[in-house]
Amino acid sequence: MRIRVGLAGWSNPPDKRVERNSDQTHLAYYAAHFSCVEINSSFYRAHQSATYARWRDATPAPFRFSVKMPRSVTHESHLKRCAAEVARFYEDIAALQPKLTAVLVQLPPSLEFNRRTVRTFFNSVPRLRGTRVVCEPRHPSWFTSSVESLFRDIGVSRVAADPARCPGAEVPGGARRFAYFRWHGSPHLYYSKYSQAQLAAFAATVSKAKATDTWCVFDNTARHAAWDDALTFIAALRTPPAMTTIF
Repeated sequence: MRIRVGLAGWSNPPDKRVERNSDQTHLAYYAAHFSCVEINSSFYRAHQSATYARWRDATPAPFRFSVKMPRSVTHESHLKRCAAEVARFYEDIAALQPKLTAVLVQLPPSLEFNRRTVRTFFNSVPRLRGTRVVCEPRHPSWFTSSVESLFRDIGVSRVAADPARCPGAEVPGGARRFAYFRWHGSPHLYYSKYSQAQLAAFAATVSKAKATDTWCVFDNTARHAAWDDALTFIAALRTPPAMTTIF
C-alpha cells in the first residue's frame, strides 16, 4: 500500500511562517513537509491553466495534487447539463499533469441519488491519464449496495469522511484500488483538532484499507489544526508493524 498524507490547501500556519525562507512561497514550504495537497479553491473560482502549471512547477517531482470540482457543477447544476463546464475545467487542470492524481466531486447533503444522472455524469467526465475520480456524497440514499456496485462499474471511488453523516460514510467505497479519506474535524467541522487517540484510530483504519493507493486529507484547516494533525497522523502510521510506503 502507498499512502499520501496532506491538507486541503497549503496555507502555512502563522507559527510556521517564521521558519520559511524569505524567497519561499507557502506552497514550496508546504511541499517540503507533505507529499500531496487537495486544491479546494477550484470549488469557488476558476483558475487558468497557467496557474495550475505554476503550482505544478513549484513542487518536487514526487509531489501530487487533487482538485475539487467547481460548486457550479455539483451544488448548482446538481451534475446535470454541465458537460461543457466540466470539459473546460479539465482543460485547465490538465496543466497539473503528471502530478494530478485525483478529481474530487463533493456533493451537497441535500442531493439524493439518481441512477441515470449519476451514470450519465460520471461516464461523461474526461479521464486524464493517471487521474482518478472520487466522489463524496452526503445524502443517505448514496450508501447502498446498489450504489456501491454502480461506482465500481464506472470506476469511481467513494470518499471515507469524518464526521460521517450516515452509516457507511466513514469507510471508503466504490472502486477500491484507490482510497481517499477526508477528515473535516470533529465535533466542530473545519475547526476541531483531533486527539491522539482519534488519529491513532484513523491510522489503524487506513492501514487496513484494501487499496493499492491511499490519500489521507485533513480538512480541519480553519484554525490550522490540520497541519499538526497530519504530522501526528504520519507518526502514528509509521508505528510498527505498518506494512506501507508513506509519502
